[in-house]
Amino acid sequence: MGGRLLRKWLEAPLIRIADITRRQDAVEDFVLHEIMRQDTADVLDRIYDFERILTRIETGTVSPKDLVALRESLAVIPQLKQVLSGASADLLHSLNDRLQTHDDVYDLLCRGIKDEPGLVIRNGGVIRDGFSPELDEIRSIAANSHAFLQELEEKEREKTGIKMKIGYTKVFGYYFEISHANTKPIPDYYVRKQTLVNAERYITPELKEFEVKVLTSQERMLALEYKLFGDIRRQIQGHIPAMQETARAIACIDCLYSLACAAYDNRYVRPSLNTKATISIKDGRHPIIEKYLKDELFVPNDVTLNHEDHEILVITGPNMAGKSTYMRQVAVLVLMAQAGSFIPAKEGSICPVDRIFTRIGASDDILTGQSTFMMEMKEVSYILKHATSRSLLILDEIGRGTSTFDGMSIARAVIEYCLKHIHALTLFATHYHELIAMADDSPKIKNYTVAVKERGKNIKFLRRIIPGGA
Repeated sequence: MGGRLLRKWLEAPLIRIADITRRQDAVEDFVLHEIMRQDTADVLDRIYDFERILTRIETGTVSPKDLVALRESLAVIPQLKQVLSGASADLLHSLNDRLQTHDDVYDLLCRGIKDEPGLVIRNGGVIRDGFSPELDEIRSIAANSHAFLQELEEKEREKTGIKMKIGYTKVFGYYFEISHANTKPIPDYYVRKQTLVNAERYITPELKEFEVKVLTSQERMLALEYKLFGDIRRQIQGHIPAMQETARAIACIDCLYSLACAAYDNRYVRPSLNTKATISIKDGRHPIIEKYLKDELFVPNDVTLNHEDHEILVITGPNMAGKSTYMRQVAVLVLMAQAGSFIPAKEGSICPVDRIFTRIGASDDILTGQSTFMMEMKEVSYILKHATSRSLLILDEIGRGTSTFDGMSIARAVIEYCLKHIHALTLFATHYHELIAMADDSPKIKNYTVAVKERGKNIKFLRRIIPGGA
């Protein structure tokens, strides 16, 4: 449940500072209180994806295993409420209030469904003993049939004084077998069923009634269990809206707890939020790439974006030096901050952006006649049409899909248009080092490049973004 919600948070980040701050407060509460974090983890580990189970209940496809999982999940909700009662963040208090224990449903599942794993409704044995007197009676007949036959045999012997024994065949069913040596008169309620060389076989109304019960008990038992299982499912259906609300609250708690774990484990910091249209990050790190680097440390970088003197950053430098990583890193950190997460940096101050636009990489759609250059131009056109002064633009290698001078002209034209008409905070990576000169014409454009160390004929990329042009 938390995984699906986290995906939604990342696909639709928050824009209002108050909403972001509320999430940050909750994440910080978990980060600062280790015992609460550990207790929350213990409880969440025992909660299943009952949001999906509720959907199966609604559609009539739920299994006994699902209902056991639902019961086990409901069983630990009181513990989760107890853990969150010590929280100080407003959002966690609000989520705790939304959590309901659903005692009626929990009691129904405790009384109705057995605990054994691997329960399958078509095999029976799903409904707990004591839930239905009728089912208990049928089970008793099936389980105690041998004892009943022995009792019946003893009773008939005492009643008639005739030596007899009870037998069974698939053709004739149950019968009393009396040998010809027993010459005592046979009672009237004994009905002859079969004659043998040395004996006669009889049935009685009581034996016939028992036979019907035993032979149909398995079929009746399965049918009754299926009906009772359906009754339980229908009773739970009335509680689904309230339980979905609880599931959503648990998913939200899971997300906040997970963001706190990531922040604690990876040394993330809480970014401050501003209304000055400024993005300022000190020693920012890419959260994904730093996890995958085995033999070397990730080199952190700073970034400053504002509408005064750092509106457009023109980033030049060789391939594989780290330009694209740097730009993506800025976008990812802004996205994380607006989702309410802490960020991998020494410190950061971020003004929420309305949208993040990216034009990265080379791709085509030849099937519909879209060349690499056409795809690039369509994406750039979309960005220039929809971006605002509150947007963040990540533009990588604009103009690479055509000839050198045409591409350079397009790249320059895009920068000029952004500067004059859009005023979005822009990171613009390019191989056209001629564009460095644009910083001389506007105080809002700044040049940055990737530091490179030369030793004789060898060069080493230092992965550090520094002021200046390549």
